[in-house]
Order: sequence, then structure tokens, then C-alpha cells
Amino acid sequence: MPGRIAASLADHTPEVRAAANDGHHLVIGPGDRLTNGWVADGLELPDLAEIRRYRLARIRQQLQSMDYGGVVLMDPMSIRYATDTTNMQIWVMHNAARYCYVSARDDGPVILWDYSNCEFLAGHNDQITEVRPAIATIFFTSGSRYKEHSAKWAAEMIDVIAADAGAKARIAIDQCHLIGYQVLQAAGIELGSGQEVMELARAIKSPDEIRAMRCAAHACQATMAEMRTALQPGMTERDVWAMLHAGNIRRGGEWIETQIISSGPRTNPWFQECSSRVIEPGDLVAYDTDLVGAYGMMIDISRSWVAGGGKPNAHQRNLHSMAVEQLARNAELLTPGRTFRELTFDSWKPPTEDYRHYSVQYHGVGQCDEFPSIYFAENWEAVGYDGVVEPGMVFTAESFIGPRAGGEGMKLEDQYLVTESGPELLTDFPLDL
Repeated sequence: MPGRIAASLADHTPEVRAAANDGHHLVIGPGDRLTNGWVADGLELPDLAEIRRYRLARIRQQLQSMDYGGVVLMDPMSIRYATDTTNMQIWVMHNAARYCYVSARDDGPVILWDYSNCEFLAGHNDQITEVRPAIATIFFTSGSRYKEHSAKWAAEMIDVIAADAGAKARIAIDQCHLIGYQVLQAAGIELGSGQEVMELARAIKSPDEIRAMRCAAHACQATMAEMRTALQPGMTERDVWAMLHAGNIRRGGEWIETQIISSGPRTNPWFQECSSRVIEPGDLVAYDTDLVGAYGMMIDISRSWVAGGGKPNAHQRNLHSMAVEQLARNAELLTPGRTFRELTFDSWKPPTEDYRHYSVQYHGVGQCDEFPSIYFAENWEAVGYDGVVEPGMVFTAESFIGPRAGGEGMKLEDQYLVTESGPELLTDFPLDL
């Protein structure tokens, strides 16, 4: 039903129609105060319409190359990539209340099913063919009728697929409820991995996506500077972590994926979550931003600081020296044509028998942590996989060094764009303690 967006929006009051255009937060964007500041600091602003066109083309390119007729998306990160729409992003990560279908055909439909009475949230994107009300299938909303609602969901999706790609089409799907899988397969639809499609599509960033990421990095690092200035003994870890949340939201960000900040003895082993521990003079305070920032782009970097303004002790200096070396040596390997296997085996780390390390050496980053994950050599047989580093990929290089004999641990991480001539650092916040 092409034109359904326009028809549904026309039924609303002028105020609601305005919300779908100039009043929409994605249209308003970060705001003049931020964007003017970014331009003044030499950054180029992204063309958001061009990002939408590029992303849809990337999805269709993957679908066509993998012989799919279309893809059904329920992961809100995938929906954002395909449609540039958001709606209660964290809530819909655990409540299946939004989904979309993207045809593999260049002239095929892009249909978004959104939460009840929220069709105006897609009014800014003219690439969306149609908006329909979502059928919620979760037990929270459906109760004992969840099987009935799931069957309705599947029946409507089968009709959409048949009309676009044929009744026995080969369709990718990123995640779905059990009954949906069962009914789609019973209808003769061959299902494949939508996660594979979307991760491969997202792996190569466009120039405008990189412009958006640079702005997000600028915003993140401005907040980090505020945190570093304010950090004092007597604060709790939560006091410091709250500043990252506040600064991210104030500067056009959206949310933070984790709560990874720790201090003093809690820095080793890594992955301690934020606590009410009071920071003491001379403590290391280490954190991982893991934030979805301006324009929905992730900035995933780590720093470790000494609280109280004193000089780092010998233990801290030694760990910091090794962590800086690990980042520098491993970042140099992010060159086009290098294989994931080469990254795995050619990277450097302190000896495992003496030091704990991070879970990966590198990982992709875009809207969030993304493909690929590059593990350590000793894990290759269990979880490693190969691939090729390409221009346009964005990686983080990771370092955590935690002595097995005890004491504090050191966490550093930076974000790099792969270019034809090698890695380009996107996050230039000082590494010093």
C-alpha cells in the first residue's frame, strides 16, 4: 500500500504532522549549539539523507549477493540502520513491539510496523514505503493470547513476503518469536540469518557515517574532559559515571550500553560494574564509554586515570606503559587487505601467564559493537574466524592488563578508521594517567 504514511499522517492534526517533520528529534538533531561548535572546530556535518540512502543500498546489496528476497528485522539497531527511525530503543530491545521488512529489490517496499499510534515517527524518511501498526506478540501484552497474536503476525508477514518476493521466497530474519519461525517455515519460506546480512552491511561505513562518528567522538571527548576535571577522591564510582550519562545526553547522545567503571582494587579483574565504592587518593579509575552518541553512532573508548592529582606509582606506570605499547603496536596492523587471522596472530600482548587480558584484541564499531571480533591467538581454534580488513571499516583496539599476582589493572581503548593508507585515529583524547 504505497503512500500509507502520507495518508495516515494526513489524518492527524497540524501539530502531530509537525512532530513528524520539524518537531521530530531526529530532524532537530543535536541542535545548533552543538553543530555550530563542531563546525567551528573544523568538523564537517553529515548528510543524514545520504546516510539513509547508503544504508538501504548496503542492505539490498547484501540481500542480492546472498540470494535473499528480503529481510525481516526486529532488532532495534537493525531497524535504525534500515529506516533511520527510533522509538523507545531500550524498551523494544526486550519487548517485540516494532519490526520492519526490507525488500531485496531496488524498487521494492520498505515496510515499518511501529508501536500503536506512532506512525508519525517515520515521517522524516521518504524511503519508507508504508507504516503499519505492530502486532505485539510478547506475553507481557498478549497474555494467554500470545499464540493467537503470533499467528496473526506471521500471517501478515507471509502476505507481505508473497506479494514482494513470492510465496516460497528465501528470506533473512534477524530475530523472531518461536511461533513466527514455525509458521513462516510451515508456509514454505526458507529462512536465513538476518544478523549476517545486517552485520556485513554495516561493516563498511560511508563518508557521511564517518562524519557523524567524528561529531559523536567530539561530543564524547568533551564529556570525558569534564569527568577528568571533576574527578576527586571522595566521589563514588557512580558520581563519576553519572557525568558520562549526563554529558552524552546533553550532547545529542542516546544511551550507554554498559556500566563498566571501577576504581582501585576493583580494576582487576576487568568487567566490574559501576558501584558505590568511594574513590581514594591515588586510586586508578578505569572505564569503558560504550556509549551510543550523537547521530546514533557509538564511541567506544577506554581510559584509566589516577585520582587526586598525584603522580602515578611505579606499578601504575608500568601497566600504563605496556597498555600504550599494546594499542600502538596493534593499531598499526589495521591496514587494508590484512586478514583477521593475521590480526589474531600478529598482534602483541604481555605474557598471558603473568597478566590477564581483555576478551578481544579488536572489534568493529558503528551503531554499537559490531562485526568483526578479533580474539587472541590461543582462542583461534575455539572461536576464531577469518575475513579481510577493508577501507571504511572502523575498529577499536583494546588493551586490559591486570597482573595475576594482584594489584590494580589498566584499561585503554581507541577507535580507528581503516583507510587506503592505513589506520586513522578517530579518538584523540590523551592517554596519560
